[in-house]
Amino acid sequence: MSATNTSDKPVFRIDWISIGNFARQYGVLVIIGALLIGLSFASENFFTARNLLNILNQSAPLAIIACALTLVIIGGGFDLSTGAIFGVASVAAGWLAVNVDPYLAILAGPVIGIMLGGINGLIITGFGVHSFLVTLATSLVYRGVAILITGGSLIPVRIAEFSWLGRERIGIVNVAVIVLLLFMALMTFLLNQTTFGRKVFAVGGNEEAAILSGIRTKLVKIMTFCLSGGAAGLAGVISVSRISMAEPQAGVGMELEAIAAVILGGTSIMGGSGAVWRSVSGVLLIALIGNGFNILNVNPFFKDLTTGVIIVIAVALAASARRR
Repeated sequence: MSATNTSDKPVFRIDWISIGNFARQYGVLVIIGALLIGLSFASENFFTARNLLNILNQSAPLAIIACALTLVIIGGGFDLSTGAIFGVASVAAGWLAVNVDPYLAILAGPVIGIMLGGINGLIITGFGVHSFLVTLATSLVYRGVAILITGGSLIPVRIAEFSWLGRERIGIVNVAVIVLLLFMALMTFLLNQTTFGRKVFAVGGNEEAAILSGIRTKLVKIMTFCLSGGAAGLAGVISVSRISMAEPQAGVGMELEAIAAVILGGTSIMGGSGAVWRSVSGVLLIALIGNGFNILNVNPFFKDLTTGVIIVIAVALAASARRR
């Protein structure tokens, strides 16, 4: 609200631009706060440390993917292959844990993800094809690779040296949550405190200007896709170690959930602006919506409807900011 004095009478007008900017940057936190308050009244068991940590633990794999995917989208890219990379890393890690070494399996998941993400980046930059089309195609290829590794079968992984990553706790906090917080801190540091992060913003904001300023835009894009793939691989390992089962169809639809979370967090789908913490907030918002609808026994259709409406509003706010 701002005031002007005309004929000694204060006139107030609403500053819609400031309100829109606030909603785009912090609206997800406001909605999360409202959900926390509402669900606390709806169920006495909701607002407890155990339940909230459980929600965070269940959301950890998706949040890890969303953290790295934020850099891809800020850089003007799009990655539809994270769910398939999640599946490949899951079955590869499961197979290695059973047949070779469980600790090697934990390391192999992120490494495989980085390699597959790098392939995405090389194809995108080498052939000049839009990332949406490339990652859509590679997701089909990677999903086929996951099926080839297992022959379409499940791989039971009941090995203590492997399952600690998804099941063990330090105090009351799951190891997976600690891994998420560390990964979130790393992505935040890369994006906000390094030259690489500034280049990601520059490439997403105006690629032509970035090229003219001497930035190796192709290398920056490849690196963002490597990070996205590595995050999907890490998330896949955490998931397998938690459920003690590797399956080739793991992660189906996860790429869309991650993109939705990034958009809900206020990261511009057009690139050039965004923050890692916002994407994690988007993941938590999706988790709280699902948890709340389960508590209230509401038709799951309305969960998807609510999430979709919020995404449309977030995209509209980002688009209006971009036009300004």
